[in-house]
Order: sequence, then C-alpha cells, then structure tokens
Amino acid sequence: MALRDWVWIVLLGAIWGCSFIFNAILIREIGPLWVTSSRVGIGALGCWLVLAALRKPVPRDPLLWLQLGGLGIIAYAMPFALFPMAQAHVASGVAAIINALTPMVTAVISHFWIGGEKATPTKFTGVAIGFAGAALLVSPALSSGGDSQLWAVLACLGATLCYAVSLNITRSFKHVEATALAAIALSGAAIVSIPFALLFEGVPHIARAETWGAMLAIGLLSTAFTFQIMYRILPRVGATNFATTTFIAPISALILGVTILGETILPIQLLGMGVIFFGLLFIDGRIRRLTLGRA
Repeated sequence: MALRDWVWIVLLGAIWGCSFIFNAILIREIGPLWVTSSRVGIGALGCWLVLAALRKPVPRDPLLWLQLGGLGIIAYAMPFALFPMAQAHVASGVAAIINALTPMVTAVISHFWIGGEKATPTKFTGVAIGFAGAALLVSPALSSGGDSQLWAVLACLGATLCYAVSLNITRSFKHVEATALAAIALSGAAIVSIPFALLFEGVPHIARAETWGAMLAIGLLSTAFTFQIMYRILPRVGATNFATTTFIAPISALILGVTILGETILPIQLLGMGVIFFGLLFIDGRIRRLTLGRA
C-alpha cells in the first residue's frame, strides 16, 4: 500500500481517537441515542454542504438512495448507538479491546465475502500483532478491574460486526461519488436515529457550551470530514487495511489524555504503540518484502 494511503489511515485513526474525548463530554448531558443522532445528523449536514460547494451531482436513482440509506443504518446508526450504550455497563479497557477486533473481523468477513479480498497468512499475522498491541495499550485499564455485563460485551461485538460488513458493502458503491455517498448514507442513519432518540430519551436539554462544541466537533470533524477521505481511499486500500484505523485510535486517545486530561502513559502502553506499528508494517507487506529481499 502506498505511503500516502498510510498517512491518511493514521490521520483518520487519530481523529477518530478524538471521538473518545467528545463522547465523554457529550454523555454528561445527553443520552447515547442523542450522541448518535447528533453525530450522524450534523455529519450529514456537513457532507451536503461540501457536496453543494463542490457542485457535485446528486444521484437520482431512488433504489440507490434506499441502498445507501440502508448502508448508513448498518455502518453508523447501529454501531454509533451500540458502543455508547455498552460503555455504561462495560469496562472501558474491554470496550477498547473489542473495538480493536474490527480489523480481524473485517479480514474474516472480507475473505468469505463474494468478490471480497482474500486474506493472506501475512495479513492475518499482521492483524493479530496489531490486536496484541491494542491489548497492551489497554492492559492497565483491565488490571484495575471493573464489571462487564455479557449483553454489553455482545453489543460491542455487534458494533465491530457492523463495521466489518459495512466496509465490504461500501466496495460495491465505488461508482458513486464519495461526497454524495457519505451525505446520503449519513442522512439514512439520521432519519432512523433521531425518532428513536426522541422516543426513548425525549428532547435533550443542553446547557454547557462544551457540549455544543463537542457535538459540532464530532459531527463535522470526526464524521463529515473523515468520511470524505474514507470513501475516497477505501476502494483503493481495501477493507482490511482500512480497518487498521481502529489500532491507531487508542494511541490518539492516550496522547490526548496526557495533553488534555493530564493522564500518564505507562511503559507497557509505549510498548503497545510499538507493537501496533510493527503490525501495520506486517499488514502492509513491508516486513515480508524486507525478509524475502535479504533471503
């Protein structure tokens, strides 16, 4: 995979790591369903504004709109709701490990997906190394204890499955302009999420300025902006390679925790970062090519 693609993957993973901070702020005043609804709603609005600014054509096929709306439900409405709901009942370290399973789940789904990318032993090895690094990153949180209800763990697993399936579905829409794809898919997610939020959590009452700031940031930066990039590079790099962004996100979250919240990075977490980057090089094939070259 080209160096520029890895740069984008690292950048996207870092931005999505910021979402942990934004979610922590939002959940103080609004429920998890409104966290989801505000994210996809503002994200959709941002994508439509980009589409208008770029003067890109809007697809007119009703069937395509239904398909992309369904993709938005699987890719965004469901996982964006499952993780916040689960995190009220599952240890944060457990949730982070489960989220880092996304590349492994994606590699398996892609291998058996019709027309999907077949995973090589080298790629599977790289994914396993990356997961081991993620486990090292969150091991201090795990050692501190905390209860994890079975249903919450299953909810997190369901979210990773949604990500894996949606990444493979997205490949079939490579003919759709990326901005239009993101706008329609997010709109589908918002149309489903907002009524559920109103029904189960009522009208939200927001009094803090930081809540509005986090809402705009997670909607415009972590969603609208990142999805412009995601839909452009996903057909080029493949679902499994792209899913490695979930290995980068915990690193970003840790660094932000140090710089913003004054937290401490432990030596074992630095080791985890190094293992993750080694796994990324394995997935990319650079380690194998270097080994074969020396042989």
